[in-house]
Amino acid sequence: MFPGIEIKIIGEPDDIGAAHQLAQDDRYQFQWWALSLIRAKPLGAKGGGKTGKKGSDKGIDGTINFIDDRGSKPKRVLVQVKSGKVKSGDIRDLRGTVECENAAMGVFITLEDPSRDMNKEAVSAGFYHSPGWGTDYPKIQILTINDLLHGAEVKMPPEYKTFKEAERVRMQESSQGTFEFGS
Repeated sequence: MFPGIEIKIIGEPDDIGAAHQLAQDDRYQFQWWALSLIRAKPLGAKGGGKTGKKGSDKGIDGTINFIDDRGSKPKRVLVQVKSGKVKSGDIRDLRGTVECENAAMGVFITLEDPSRDMNKEAVSAGFYHSPGWGTDYPKIQILTINDLLHGAEVKMPPEYKTFKEAERVRMQESSQGTFEFGS
C-alpha cells in the first residue's frame, strides 16, 4: 500500500540467518544476545543489568556464577563470544584465561562451526569435578549459535541450587475419627 517505506524489524534473532544479520549490524548487541542464550551476565553489567560495557575485556565477555558445595564461595564460568572467523588459538586463549583467573570452566560461543583442532583443544583441557554434585563437566565447552537456538545448554552444576535436594518423604496417611454432635 505504501511503496518506498522501509520497515525495520527490531527483536531477537530466532534463526541462524537473523543471528548472522545481528552480528553484521552490531557485534556488541550480538554478543549480549548470545550471552542471554545461556543466562550469562555480561562483563561489566551493574545491578543485574542485561547489557555490559564495551572495551577491553581480556577475552571474556560474560560470566555465570554457581555454588556447587556447601560453604564454598561462588565459582565462575567464563564466557567468550565470537561472531567472526574462529581458530584453535581462540580456545587456547580461553583455556589460559580460565586457568589464570582461577575459574571453574570456560564456554566459547561461536557463530561459525568449530574446527576439528578447536574441538581437540577443548577436549584436551580436561574436566572440572564438582564436589557438591559428584559430576565431571568439560572444562572448556564450545557451543555454536545454531546449537543454542536448538536447545543446547552449558554443561555445569545447577546455577541456583546450592546443594542436592533431599528426597521428598511421604507422610503416612492418618485416619481421623468421627465426631458426633449432641445427644
